[in-house]
Amino acid sequence: MKAAVCALLLLCGLVAHAEPLAQHYEFHATHDPDGIGKFYLGREIAHVMGPGGIIWLERSERETEEKPQLVIDALEIKPGQTIADLGAGSGYYSFRIAPLVGPTGRVLAIDIEPKMLEVIAERAGREHVTNIATVRSSERDPNLAPHSVDLLFMVDVYHELEYPYEVMRKVREALKPGGRVALVEYRAEDPQVQIKPVHKMSEAQVRREMQAAGFRHVTTVRTLPLQHLILFERDGA
Repeated sequence: MKAAVCALLLLCGLVAHAEPLAQHYEFHATHDPDGIGKFYLGREIAHVMGPGGIIWLERSERETEEKPQLVIDALEIKPGQTIADLGAGSGYYSFRIAPLVGPTGRVLAIDIEPKMLEVIAERAGREHVTNIATVRSSERDPNLAPHSVDLLFMVDVYHELEYPYEVMRKVREALKPGGRVALVEYRAEDPQVQIKPVHKMSEAQVRREMQAAGFRHVTTVRTLPLQHLILFERDGA
């Protein structure tokens, strides 16, 4: 009898833990064709950009359209830091940040697509860049060691995470004390930003989702032409 009660209590505990996670996501049969039909806190998750998007990521117009140097300046990267570029794609930002962390720092270029990581590794070898390491992520886990990262950033990536809550909880564990997270997303509030709706996010939605994953808003950089850059840290809870 005692064993049965203990088993029941354990089962109830597991259900109580699983239920809040299940409530994060909804699935709708009718949805935006550019989304996957899965919704997180009211927002539809977008399809992931595959290797075919490298041409878009490396387009020459990106310098003038998005002003990536403004993003890099706002991140306040220091020599010796470990910086994680989650959803690194072709390494567009990873290679710009590598010189800033210097020989004692590291850039972790993380992506779920093996082809993207191959492109980054081949370029790093060709250009003799030794402080960029590639990391294969999964849908739920960026595969980072606990307390190993000074800054993790995502540029136009977060809205594509199939399991945003689970990924961000892992990110939270990976941050060093005082570590930060920076999300760059196309502004959903601005009708002049000509990007498909599911590939844009409002600042309010970003902050809502990050709070749910255990982060506290630090500041929002509003000087980018098309995007907002929103910085967070662990909430301490």
